[in-house]
Amino acid sequence: MKKGLVLEGGAMRGMFSAGVMDVLMENGIEFDGLVGVSAGAVFGCNYKSKQIGRTIRYNMKYIKDPRYCSFRSLIKTGDMFGKDFCYNKIPNELDVFDNDTFKSNPLKFYVVATDINTGKAIYKPIDSADEKGLEYMRASASMPLVSTIISIDGKELLDGGITDSVPLEFFINKGYEKNLAVLTQPKGYIKEKNSLIPIMKLSLRKYPKLIDAMANRHILYNNQIEYAENAEKLGKAFIIRPKEKLPIGRLEKNPETLRKVYDLGRQEALDNLDKLKEYLK
Repeated sequence: MKKGLVLEGGAMRGMFSAGVMDVLMENGIEFDGLVGVSAGAVFGCNYKSKQIGRTIRYNMKYIKDPRYCSFRSLIKTGDMFGKDFCYNKIPNELDVFDNDTFKSNPLKFYVVATDINTGKAIYKPIDSADEKGLEYMRASASMPLVSTIISIDGKELLDGGITDSVPLEFFINKGYEKNLAVLTQPKGYIKEKNSLIPIMKLSLRKYPKLIDAMANRHILYNNQIEYAENAEKLGKAFIIRPKEKLPIGRLEKNPETLRKVYDLGRQEALDNLDKLKEYLK
């Protein structure tokens, strides 16, 4: 029986998922595969590298650094999250990512990105957090309007959350029979249509299928949540999510707020730990 870990994105709401993952690692809960979207990809890699505490540590330390995330970076480089700082200096120098453990861990690791020419999701298996692997993770987390388009392997990519925010169906179709889905919105949340679609139609007019995907994202997302809840009823998924709307902005700059949301994730994981262990048996 294959067990999967599915991680929704949500930018800094991903601190909730980081708290959940650290509790999973501390309690020796392992999976056969992990699929992450956006923050779920760039934070989820630390689960495969078995680095407890790394996500909250480097985020709290560098979140106010303009090289990490700032409008200055956006103006200078086209990326709100600085490419060199986030995907080179931090993992290679400042808070070193354990790529040896990442590569040796048999856990299958997938990231979701959106092909902006087709308007479809791609699911990329990542075996190494080398330059190319990190570039796919960056693509998964590259939000429209505040990120440059990522060109890799003949594709042009942006945020995976545009086309598959909760890739549980992808994992079930790949044969993962029991799945933990970590969501970053509370039960009952309904996504509304993106108010920035008119701006996107101007700035991304060369990519009509991407625009269509963005315009319909709220419908797709709400359907994916319904799918996850039905899968839970059928025993194919176990859902952990916040009890209430997380008190954090997508581009949060307050380290203490990051810690608060991380702790909420930890507590929710601890509250569900015995039930989750029983489910995964």
